[in-house]
Amino acid sequence: MPALKPTDYTATVTWLGVVTNDDRAELLADPRERLDLTFEGVAGSVHGGATRASCTRVKSQYPKGTDIRNERQLSIISEEELAEIAALIGVDAIDPARLGASMVLRGLPDFSFVPPSSRLQAPSGATLTVDMQNRPCQFPAKSIEAVAPGKGRGFKPAAAGRRGVTASVAREGSVVIGDVLRLHIPDQRAWQPEG
Repeated sequence: MPALKPTDYTATVTWLGVVTNDDRAELLADPRERLDLTFEGVAGSVHGGATRASCTRVKSQYPKGTDIRNERQLSIISEEELAEIAALIGVDAIDPARLGASMVLRGLPDFSFVPPSSRLQAPSGATLTVDMQNRPCQFPAKSIEAVAPGKGRGFKPAAAGRRGVTASVAREGSVVIGDVLRLHIPDQRAWQPEG
């Protein structure tokens, strides 16, 4: 019996980008028409590599700077949730480049809460493994503030539960704007520790 089951849920790729500069003062992804995904992530990305230094997100598990597997090769956000964040902070739209996004998807409801270990599979066969929900941080807030003074400070509270997910490459291949990705989820019940 397969451990991952395909769902009827799909999402259309509406934007792609790569963060090539590690300047956190102005987080920006370079827009792309296509991403060639390898087991190292996206070529040229500051978030690429099979491993990464641990950060505050995993400080309960590892001292900061410990070399760990890189499950944060890509940052994937929902077009719908991005629009919600924009409305909450009072801007017409937010450029996904300012969030350091790798990919924007349209059509998956409640996207930031897809189960960890889910897969998103492209027509090329390229497959991404969802690690977990991405938490809002101050770097996108600073980048938004640079183009919308007074609005960036509202990003973190507005993005809570709407920041998308991080992912790593499970199967190499390409993804292009307009691709329709299918969601595959773990075939297991929700965790019930008091069950």
